[in-house]
Amino acid sequence: MAQVRTTPSTGIAEETRLIRAGAKACDLVKTVGPPIQKGSTVLLPNAAALYDDDNHLTYGRAGLAAHQALKSALAEMEGASGVCLYPSGLAAITGALLAVLKAGDEVLVADNVYKPTRRFCDNVLRRYGVAVRYVDPRLSPEELVASASDSTRLIALESPGSLTFEMMDLAAVSALARARGILTLTDNTWGAGYLYKPLEHGVDISIQALTKYVGGHSDVFMGSAAARDAAVLNALESSVHDLGWSVAAEDAYQMLRGLRTLPTRLERQGATALAVAEWLQAQPEVAEVIHPALPSDPDHAIWSRDYKGACGLFGFVLKAGRPEAVDAFLNALQLFGLGFSWGGFESLAIHSDPQLGKRKYARAYAGPLMRLHIGLEAEEDLIADLRQALDAYAAA
Repeated sequence: MAQVRTTPSTGIAEETRLIRAGAKACDLVKTVGPPIQKGSTVLLPNAAALYDDDNHLTYGRAGLAAHQALKSALAEMEGASGVCLYPSGLAAITGALLAVLKAGDEVLVADNVYKPTRRFCDNVLRRYGVAVRYVDPRLSPEELVASASDSTRLIALESPGSLTFEMMDLAAVSALARARGILTLTDNTWGAGYLYKPLEHGVDISIQALTKYVGGHSDVFMGSAAARDAAVLNALESSVHDLGWSVAAEDAYQMLRGLRTLPTRLERQGATALAVAEWLQAQPEVAEVIHPALPSDPDHAIWSRDYKGACGLFGFVLKAGRPEAVDAFLNALQLFGLGFSWGGFESLAIHSDPQLGKRKYARAYAGPLMRLHIGLEAEEDLIADLRQALDAYAAA
């Protein structure tokens, strides 16, 4: 039998002392960011607190200091009563849908939504008895809400669409839907909770992929759902608890750090993106530029009325060309990475057409539809890179 070493003054074994060494709470110095607390177990002050969920945090999955600081900051930005955190932007969308829908309900989904959102609606919601009906994002608010049935519980939107950039009058849709007792939800990742505030326009649930602009550095996954109405917020919070969603303390801290510089980054990226969009309009290889901040865009009036600026994501259409020419354009890019995400400091490019195949109301374009995300690189360098890639497109 191993010898147990004890301390004469306490009679406690060394193994026991090591388990408790350093566990005494100490005063924290004040820093500009919250402490990163790592813990699953939360020690309660007394026996009565063990099952007093209303007044005591009882498990670390619910979120500790950094989580609470991030939620508070996001609620301040969104104008929300509360915010729930999820381990990805997609999880925020799927979690919110599950929170407010049940078997027998119908959800109307804008046909321009993020492809993984569509996959969840088709493969999961329908399997659990929720009817999914896709609607044309070009419907007027009156036509959209009039198309709802008696079983429609929710209208799920994405404005602007992250591939085709249609914008909807969310204030009008929300007002009409509320009159019929229908909830509204929008994926507001393009507006980042800063350029556009859905809750102030009557939307019930504002979703963000924090992975994109709030994180800002393409290295952390997270999503959020914000709400004002107490019943909606309670449904979101209960769903997070029931489904076991959680995010890491370090990730919550990094998101809060990104949030501090969000306005500065958005201003720079939005300005550069608009300059690049205007330049593309003048290029002979380009048939159309799709950017709500351009006066020529069909949704410019909605953007001008409701948004305080634009982010770095927009689309453009090349004049008709062969698939090999599209590959030549993309492969010629030196500063633009080829990647599906966006919102970080780096510029990215993709060909969007392959993602439009399942759409019910797909629009016909004059040529290949491309998407750019403009990062923090110098405007003149990005334009030069696009020019030589357009030359490669023309040559192919």
